[in-house]
Amino acid sequence: MELLTIKRVQSFQSIREEEVAELVKKIAASEGCAVNLTQNIYPMTCGVVARAACGKKNRYQQVFISKINEQLKLMGGFSLADLYPSSRVLEMAEKVKFEKVHKETDRVLQDIIDEHRNGSKYEVVEDLVDVLLKCQQENDSESLLTDDNIKAVIKDIFVAGGTSSSVVEWGMSELIRNPRVMEKAQAEVRIVYGKKGYVNETELQKLIYLKSIIKETLRLHPPVPLLVPRESRERCEINGYEIPSKTRVIINAWAIGRNAEYWTEAESFKPERFLNNCIDFKGADFAFIPFGGGRRICPGITFAIANIELPLAQLLYHFDWKLPNNMKNEELDMTESGGITLRRKHDLCLIPITHQT
Repeated sequence: MELLTIKRVQSFQSIREEEVAELVKKIAASEGCAVNLTQNIYPMTCGVVARAACGKKNRYQQVFISKINEQLKLMGGFSLADLYPSSRVLEMAEKVKFEKVHKETDRVLQDIIDEHRNGSKYEVVEDLVDVLLKCQQENDSESLLTDDNIKAVIKDIFVAGGTSSSVVEWGMSELIRNPRVMEKAQAEVRIVYGKKGYVNETELQKLIYLKSIIKETLRLHPPVPLLVPRESRERCEINGYEIPSKTRVIINAWAIGRNAEYWTEAESFKPERFLNNCIDFKGADFAFIPFGGGRRICPGITFAIANIELPLAQLLYHFDWKLPNNMKNEELDMTESGGITLRRKHDLCLIPITHQT
């Protein structure tokens, strides 16, 4: 079963367009004032993921998202137990804290599953919980999909889906620091959509330069800098280093994307490097693996890119942007925050100026 096929991702088009339209409306209401894009983009992305996964907005959505965020902070944040691994007291304290959040998240997920199973939703579009429950009913006893399996899948989709917001955020950060690229991207979006007054997904494939901007953003700021660990099946040697059999190996996608051996001016933001070539993020080019590669490549690439392209195109189409407090473009702080996902250390605040179409 393929949960996030191209056809299914396309079925969520109206959800994405509605959520992004709400974002644009909210930003437009603050014209001339500094807007915290970090605090606006993330809820928009979570809204898309929640509606795609669970259907219409419900009373569980905000609670579940807050619990997922708590888990991510515990998993990727600073921990005293990591500094003092021999301390059983600190280890137990961390374990108790994590198990408490896990149980709360599990309870909310079970409520969502039960609500779907009892048929108390009225959505025309089949959401991901519907698909998983249907699969559960059709599966034979040899490959039974349990409720715990469904919870794990939905949790993974929320965690992975939330990373799309960081790519949009980093993309806007790089664009504000590179006015030439920003102007070129805005010109492309505004030519393609003209005086239509809004951006929809039907013509996104025409935004060639925007797609190269997204690739360049993913190269410099992969949402998950350290990929899911692999384990070597047999002994091998890499660049003179012996890797014994059954060794856990972690791939540093962040370092590969900035390696001067593979990239000219590796630290510079140059979307043009992706024009007129076939380098893609589907795992075939190992110098560019923001979503991993091989059999464990991220299965939600199509879903993630759809949640990046539309918001970025809308933000470029509707608004011109500048930094607050008369800051110069090059003064924007690009410090990264540690954790499972690569986020900005400081929120991105920009001043929107509505573009008259």
